[in-house]
Amino acid sequence: MSTAARTLEQPKTYGHGIPFRAALMVWLRVAALSFGGPAGQIAVIHRIVVEEKRWIGEGRFLNALNYCMLLPGPEAQQLTVYLGWLLHGTRGGLVAGTLFVLPGFLSILALSYVYVLLGNVDVVAGLFFGLKAAVLAIVLHAVLRIGKRALGNAVLITMAVIAFVAIFVFAAPFPAIVVGAGLIGLIGGRLGLAALRGGGGHGNASDGLADADSVLGVHIPAHARPSLAWSIKISAVLVLLWSGPTVVLLITLGADDVFSQIATFFSKMAVVTFGGAYAVLSYVAQEAVQNYAWLEPGEMLDGLGMAETTPGPLIQVVQFVGFMGAWREAGSMNPIVAATLASVLTTWVTFVPCFLWIFLGAPFIESLRDNRALAGAMSAITAAVVGVIVNLALWFALHTLFRDLVPVRDFGLHLDVPVWSSINWPAAVLTAAAIVAIFRFRVPMLATLGGCAVAGLVWFAAT
Repeated sequence: MSTAARTLEQPKTYGHGIPFRAALMVWLRVAALSFGGPAGQIAVIHRIVVEEKRWIGEGRFLNALNYCMLLPGPEAQQLTVYLGWLLHGTRGGLVAGTLFVLPGFLSILALSYVYVLLGNVDVVAGLFFGLKAAVLAIVLHAVLRIGKRALGNAVLITMAVIAFVAIFVFAAPFPAIVVGAGLIGLIGGRLGLAALRGGGGHGNASDGLADADSVLGVHIPAHARPSLAWSIKISAVLVLLWSGPTVVLLITLGADDVFSQIATFFSKMAVVTFGGAYAVLSYVAQEAVQNYAWLEPGEMLDGLGMAETTPGPLIQVVQFVGFMGAWREAGSMNPIVAATLASVLTTWVTFVPCFLWIFLGAPFIESLRDNRALAGAMSAITAAVVGVIVNLALWFALHTLFRDLVPVRDFGLHLDVPVWSSINWPAAVLTAAAIVAIFRFRVPMLATLGGCAVAGLVWFAAT
C-alpha cells in the first residue's frame, strides 16, 4: 500500500476472516455485472455479498443502502464503497468503488471515440437512432418502478406532482427542488408525521440473513468506529483531491475556459445528484444543452444510450457530456486529446465526492439507524425525484418523437410545445415497440436495447 493510503487507513483490526483478495474478486465480479441501472446493480450486490457470500446481514445491508440513498450521487456505487470500507477499511472502500466505475468509464470513452469519428456514418447513426427509442421505454419503466415504491400515500404523490410542475412548466432548478423536499421531509419526520416515515421501500431485514448469522456478525469492526481525528484527516485529503483540479484550472485557464466550466459544473452537480442518474439528467440536460451548448438534445439521448448499454452507474453519462463539450471547444488543442482529458476530469470531479460522503459519514451511520428526521427527508426527496423523472421522460420524448418544438416563455412559463405535424413516425413506432417489449413481454433491458439498435440499423439501411 502507498504512503498516502496508509495515512488514510484506520486501525486494521478486521477479525471477520474475509481475505482482502477474496473481496477483490467479488468487487471485480460486481463491476462486470453492473448492468441494468441502480435497481439491477443493487440486486447484484445483494445477491453476491448477502445471499451467496453471507458476509453482511440483511439489516446492516439495508441500513447502508438507506444511508446511500440519502446522499448525492449514485447509490449503487456508494454502496460498494460502504461495504468495501466496512469489510476492509479505507483500502477496501477505495478498491470497491473504483472498480465499480472503471468498466463503464473505459466503455463510454471507447464509444465516444466511435461517436465523434464515425457519427455521420449510417451504421453508427442507425445504431443510436434505435437506442434512443429503447432509452425512452427504459426511462418510462423507471418512472413507474420508482413511483410504485416511493409514492405510498397522498402526501408523497402531491410532492411528486409539485416537483414535476415546478421543473417542467416553470424550469425550477433541480437543486432547489431537492433542497425544498428534503427540508419538508426533515421537519415532517422530526414531527413524526406518518406520511413521511422512511424505510426506502427495500423490504424487511427479517426476511433475509440475520446480522448475527453473517460472517461480519453484529459487532462494529475496530476500523469502523467513529474517530474525529480520522474523519478530519480523510475529509481534508478527499476535499483537496476533489477541489484541487478545479482550483488549478480556474487559476491557470480562467473561468470561461471549457475545462474550468466542466470542472465547476460537475463539481456542483456532484453535490445535488439526489435520486440517481435518471433524476439528475434532467438538471444536466437543462444546463449542458441550453446553457453551455456542449451538445444537442439528441446527443444527450445518445449518451444515455451508451450508459444504458455499458456496465457501471448510469450517471457515467456525464463523461460523454464533458467529452462532447471539450471536443467542440478544444481551441488550439487536438480535439481527441481535449475530449479525453475532459472525460477524465468529469469522472474525477463526479465520483471523488462519493468516497468523501461514505468515509466521512459511514462510521456514524449505525447511531442514525432509527433517526426519524433523516428517514422523513429520504421519503420526501424520493417523492420529488419521481416528479423530476417524469419531466425527464417527457423531455426525452419531445426531442426524440418530434422534429420541431415551439418555445413558450410567457407569464413565467418555460415550456417547449411540440408541433404535431412534425412527429417522427419511425421513432414513434420503434418507441412503441420497445414499450410493448418491456411492459407486456418483460424483455430484459439489454435485449430491448439490442433489438432496437438492430431495428435502427435496418431502418437506416433501408432508407
